[in-house]
Amino acid sequence: MTNKIFTDNLEEYDDPVSYDIENNAYIGELPLLVKWASKKAGPIIDLACGTGRMTIPLASEGYNLIGVDLHTGMIEQAKKKTQELNVQIEWIEQDCTQLDLNCKSSLIYMVGNSIQHFYTNESQNMLLNSIHNHLKEDGVFIFGTRFPSAEELLQPSTEEYWKTYNDTVCNKEVDVYTISNYDAISQIQHYITIRKFKNDDGEIVEEKRTNISLRYTYPKEMERILSDNGFEILHVYKDWNGTPISNDAYEMIYVCRKMG
Repeated sequence: MTNKIFTDNLEEYDDPVSYDIENNAYIGELPLLVKWASKKAGPIIDLACGTGRMTIPLASEGYNLIGVDLHTGMIEQAKKKTQELNVQIEWIEQDCTQLDLNCKSSLIYMVGNSIQHFYTNESQNMLLNSIHNHLKEDGVFIFGTRFPSAEELLQPSTEEYWKTYNDTVCNKEVDVYTISNYDAISQIQHYITIRKFKNDDGEIVEEKRTNISLRYTYPKEMERILSDNGFEILHVYKDWNGTPISNDAYEMIYVCRKMG
């Protein structure tokens, strides 16, 4: 059975090639992951791995990686990239809330704020239970999620500029805008992402819109969720450089250890 809540939230990932162009350059999580990978033996599991944005760089450092994602197109793009780079990674198309990998790992991680896709209490518990079952004793789970600050949650519900990137496939500059609407009861931010493709004269020639819904979890709430699902928090950082958490954070990076 597949987690329908998650599969209903995949619109943003329906073009894996364009996703890579827009996101693949960022590898800021790598130093912290390498630090922990160097302490752990055996396969490392990258959950919600996408096209391998972080799986491939970590495997290139010499570690044994398994990449897991629910999205067929993203996994296929990841396989294509590893074939071109001659990097050995085991890619598995599977629901992260119902993992069945026939192995246990000393290190599992989830980057790109992917944990926010699991936006009900039930799906959060299913995910963490699934991870717990696939960790060895004293195994470590590392993940990041956006910090639920007032600035982050109470964004304008109007179209706001986010960033610009160059789409090398269609050879166009793309301006990205977002429209957000936060539901405080469900703690879910509903985003519309608008990509405006421009020609050489700066004229908009195409526009694409995608929808995504993301769960925000507060720090004290996260402590209870992790504890209830058998995890001890070792560290909480405000970024992937290992800076201690503070009120001005944009992210929460958790390093957790499996308890018995």
